[in-house]
Amino acid sequence: MKDDFINHTEKEPPNPKSASNGYDNPAFQHDEKPEQNDELRNEKKKKNETSKEKMVGILKLFGYADWLDIILMMIGLIAAVANGTGMPLLFVLFGGMTNRFVTIGQAVNMSSVNLSAVMNSSSTCSAVPGLDIEAEMIRFASYYVGIGFAVITLSTIQVWTFLTSAARQTARIRQKFFFAILHQEMAWFDASQMGMLNTRLTDDINTIHEGIGDKICIFVQLFATFLTGIIIGFIYGWKLTLVILSVSPLLAASVAVGSVFLASFTTEELTAYARAGAVAEEILTAIRTVVAFNGQKKALAKYDVNLENARRVGVKKSITTNTTLGFAEFVLFGAYALSLWYGTKLTVEEKENYDIGRVLIIYFSVLLGAFSLGRASPHLESVANARVAAYEVYKVISKHRLVDSSAKEGYRPDKLKGEIEFKNIHFSYPSRPDVKILNGLNLKVQSGKTIALVGSSGCGKSTAIQLLQRFYDPVQGEITLDGRDIRTLNVKWLREHIGLVSQEPILFATTIAENIRYGREGITDSEIEKAAKEANAFDFISRLPDKFNTMVGERGAQLSGGQKQRIAIARALARNPRILLLDEATSALDTQSESVVQAALDKARAGRTTIVIAHRLSTIQTADIIAGFHNGVVVEQGTHNELMTLKGDYYSLVMRQGHSGNTQNEISECDEETQNLDDLRMENVTDLGGFEEPGILEMESIPGRFRKCKSRKTSSKKKSSEKETENNKESGGTKEKEEENLPAVPYSRILALNKPEWLHIFFGMIAAAFSGGIYAVFSVIFGKIIGAFQETDPEKRSKTTTLLSLMFLVLSVISLVTHIIQGFMFGKSGEVLTKRLRFLSFKALIQQEIGWYDDHKNAIGVLLTRLATDASQIKGATGSQLGLFTKAACTLLTAIIIAFVYEWRLTLLILACIPFIIASNAIRLSSVAGHVLKDRKALEVAGRISIEAVENIRTVASLTSEDAFCERYSASLNGPYRDSLTKAPIYGFTYGIAQCTLYFLDAAVFRFAAWLIANCYTNFENVFIAFFSILYAALNVGQSISLAPDFGKAKVSAQQIFQLLDQKPLIDSYSEEGTKLSQFDGNIEFRDIHFVYPTRPEAQVLQGFSLKVNKGQTLALVGSSGCGKSTSIQLLERFYDPMAGQVFADGFDIKSLHLQWLRSKLGIVSQQPILFDCSIAENIQYGDNSRVVSQEEIEEAAKAANIHTFIENLPEKYNTQVGDKGAQLSGGQKQRIAIARALVRNPAVLLLDEATSALDTESEKIVQKALDNARKGRTCIIIAHRLTTVQNADVIAVIHNGKVVEQGTHSQLLAKEGHYYALVNEQVSH
Repeated sequence: MKDDFINHTEKEPPNPKSASNGYDNPAFQHDEKPEQNDELRNEKKKKNETSKEKMVGILKLFGYADWLDIILMMIGLIAAVANGTGMPLLFVLFGGMTNRFVTIGQAVNMSSVNLSAVMNSSSTCSAVPGLDIEAEMIRFASYYVGIGFAVITLSTIQVWTFLTSAARQTARIRQKFFFAILHQEMAWFDASQMGMLNTRLTDDINTIHEGIGDKICIFVQLFATFLTGIIIGFIYGWKLTLVILSVSPLLAASVAVGSVFLASFTTEELTAYARAGAVAEEILTAIRTVVAFNGQKKALAKYDVNLENARRVGVKKSITTNTTLGFAEFVLFGAYALSLWYGTKLTVEEKENYDIGRVLIIYFSVLLGAFSLGRASPHLESVANARVAAYEVYKVISKHRLVDSSAKEGYRPDKLKGEIEFKNIHFSYPSRPDVKILNGLNLKVQSGKTIALVGSSGCGKSTAIQLLQRFYDPVQGEITLDGRDIRTLNVKWLREHIGLVSQEPILFATTIAENIRYGREGITDSEIEKAAKEANAFDFISRLPDKFNTMVGERGAQLSGGQKQRIAIARALARNPRILLLDEATSALDTQSESVVQAALDKARAGRTTIVIAHRLSTIQTADIIAGFHNGVVVEQGTHNELMTLKGDYYSLVMRQGHSGNTQNEISECDEETQNLDDLRMENVTDLGGFEEPGILEMESIPGRFRKCKSRKTSSKKKSSEKETENNKESGGTKEKEEENLPAVPYSRILALNKPEWLHIFFGMIAAAFSGGIYAVFSVIFGKIIGAFQETDPEKRSKTTTLLSLMFLVLSVISLVTHIIQGFMFGKSGEVLTKRLRFLSFKALIQQEIGWYDDHKNAIGVLLTRLATDASQIKGATGSQLGLFTKAACTLLTAIIIAFVYEWRLTLLILACIPFIIASNAIRLSSVAGHVLKDRKALEVAGRISIEAVENIRTVASLTSEDAFCERYSASLNGPYRDSLTKAPIYGFTYGIAQCTLYFLDAAVFRFAAWLIANCYTNFENVFIAFFSILYAALNVGQSISLAPDFGKAKVSAQQIFQLLDQKPLIDSYSEEGTKLSQFDGNIEFRDIHFVYPTRPEAQVLQGFSLKVNKGQTLALVGSSGCGKSTSIQLLERFYDPMAGQVFADGFDIKSLHLQWLRSKLGIVSQQPILFDCSIAENIQYGDNSRVVSQEEIEEAAKAANIHTFIENLPEKYNTQVGDKGAQLSGGQKQRIAIARALVRNPAVLLLDEATSALDTESEKIVQKALDNARKGRTCIIIAHRLTTVQNADVIAVIHNGKVVEQGTHSQLLAKEGHYYALVNEQVSH
């Protein structure tokens, strides 16, 4: 029994599962305190108090149970209480039985029968008058069997009912929590870390599930055992009971002190792992950027820092746990010594009240009671963990939402005219209250009219749109719709009547049809097609193999930017909204698509109130009213002509666009357009009336240019997406097969991971071996103490028992020392292993080629889940678990030897029963392990849906698709939910089988022992020594086997990790092979390139692509969206390798060059730049990770990118944190920081993929100039749709269907009157 307790407690506290169970550290809740820095500073002070305070009440934990759950739990509790009385009753029987044996022993002694003389001669064996030992034992055996059957039944009922109710409650909590997250106001998301929310959805709710499941009924069962044991003790002898109980305060104090330290260390460890998880998420979501800038080492270093903190704390945690357990054993052995010494004393002094049977009943019942309480504590710890995890989860569920899109309240007008008015609006974002965005905005939009908002980046245009959708509420002032404050309207109704098309459209990882269906519930297929036609998306969709059923990939990655944008427009049009918000809605389209889509949008605007945001002024000159924004207020408004007459800000913007030749994307687009127009005029293109008014003309050409630029970007996106799609499809087909066929991993390989710590493990195992041997020695001493009662002389008996009791004290010291050694040795080896595995896994992840990430089975959500759990689960197969197995093996070995020495016949019988005990545990294990992988896969699918919804919450909210996502999420959890209901009775039954084997074993053993004694083959002392040796060994082994679920999980995790570690990347970023050229001029050549993205092998992207650009030349790639422009840049960066053909740099095939060296010579600025969640300075420094970039260089680059002045005006200047993915900055600000980042590395080849598209006219002009300067002396490859951006290029290459169809200078190509001429004409006529 003792062993049962000790192994159980030893196993539970360090259980890696609890360590990965849900970053429930209350000191790390970002939704509590948006100011993360303060939070981290105060974290240590608050740690202890928060761990005490921030948990829900025990009844509140079950706050989401319905009446059926309550009935099930009540039935389970009654069964658990009844089940808990089984073991104490067994000891009452055992005491009576021992008395019978002792009576025989004394009778044999008194009649001076020499046992050894008659051992083999049953004929001379004398029976004890009036005592038929065999008949007595048959009676006792039948009692044992009866209790055994009752235990099976009760165990099944208690576990079944609790697991069923837990599954029901967890499903409910998951859905409510996900629902609550999706319906929070945006300010809450600004202050929360997305990674933390997804952690809560998985880990924290798993922790709650652990805490409200069978752990509770097992706790109640053990608590019932404790109470029954204590009551029986007092009934049979209160004096001895009090003496035994006197040591319990010492025991309780040691456990309490240990658990305080443990709680503190656990909190610290979880915080460190949560931070490491956030780092991993940031790096993996930006993997292209990381690879392009050779940032892998920096990423690993950042990840490693957090892992090191976790490792340090983990070792302390392990030492604390083991010292606490060692001290507990020290006290327990002391209790044995005291109680057995005092018990024998009482049998002499109070013969009428105490005999050996009573002493044993009291001794076993009270100690079993105490041990049961000890064994219950880990279960109680699961409940405590659940209460901590539930605090944050329930807080979010019950949080009062300032803007609640699920609320039924609010007025829903029958008719909506669409008259909008902003009245004296003041606003600053809750996450940055010190930065005022709107300062008294007044603006009126008439019903059915189009208003265009113009102004520099960050002036509050998009903020106004967000306020109209009630993503935020203004600090002061009101927004009215048809004269009614929008705060009085129903939020969902309001958003349903608004159609939004934004600059960076977000699509969801489902089919094209489903993406359009998100626009409006219940839309028919024909309406979907109609919307697609209106958005000019129908043709390209029809050409796809699966048409409307084509999967678009994560965030629409399988489509080009232009294709995504058109689907987003179709989605908005599907709503048939009264109010249309267009935030750079056509910016990502190529010229051809743009003109058609613009016409569709113009048609869609008819009769609708429309708000257009644009930098490209030509896009908006047809608006009924144009409002010029500056510093959060409207400085002028009127029609295009009126504002031109005023000659104010708008006029200067138009003039600037008109006269600049090489501005940044937007500006450059405008200017380029203008220049194109100039050139065209020179080429006798005569239909450009009104060129004298550059503003007007330019405005017309601007939209065209803008669209073209964007489509250039789009094409790059498309390619990468195409690539991803291909990967996704491939992976989709083989996913299940691959997961089922994980590589077999020999245990030796898992152990080899811990090889550097072999000395620690070796000493740990020696300590564990000693620890295991203690139990066998204990059994011998215990048997001898009972045997001493055969002695009829009280004096002799006392001496013997006193000596034997002192030997228990020696064992207690050995136990304490071995536990402390194990704690340090296994703690060190286990934590170092966990750190090593997480590090190696992360390293292997960021080593994979980009194509690997395109495969949807390697979706970021899945990889993060594995990174978080696999390493800590492998710890379940080495380290301390290895110690437990060693301990069990030594216990078993020494026990069997001792048992054979004392009574070999009985030992053989017991050993024959052992397989049944092992089998019962093995059945239980297999029922658990079989579902590990299944559950995991199902939760990964749910995790994908939740990550997608939470990361794109603004899109989800504007589409009022929260409920649709909730339904998808619920549907993904149906499988595991039904599965857990099916598993519950099986778990219950296997638990019952494991519980009852001991009762049946006792019945068989003592019946056989009675026969042996009756026939004088042995004496009862030998029977007890043999029985207790094997019993303790079996309990120990049973406990070790109960660790097998952890071992099962560890094996699956090891397979996953080794599969990753053995995955050889096709393009290895870490490879040191390849040539580093002493001088790199930047001559680039593409020779007969054929390419398809791995995930879409059926879609040929490049088909015989050949192109050359010489040192210092600027090459511009133009062509419609998806023609292969961006793909060529990705091939040059070696994100992918071509299927056929070669890419050359200075005459060398780039495959033969050193990969990191090659990438260090390329500077890339892409269409949608990704920034990291650190300071502006660190983001710019990221441009060159091979050295430390000085502050002067950072400022130099910032000045070149025209962002220096803006940064200097921020309160914290270059130390300003940019937020998750740069969320605290506007698009233009992000883009300029990305340009500064590229310039810092001083690259030989500059790759500009729509590099200035997100900038306002003013910044664009200056940045374009900076880029023009940066291009000098460098090879430069530009991708653009806007032809003006590229007309100054040395070579312009027109790409069509994956080939270069013509190339030359701007004038040469116009003279040819081919593809380029047609593109220019299209733009100009537009």
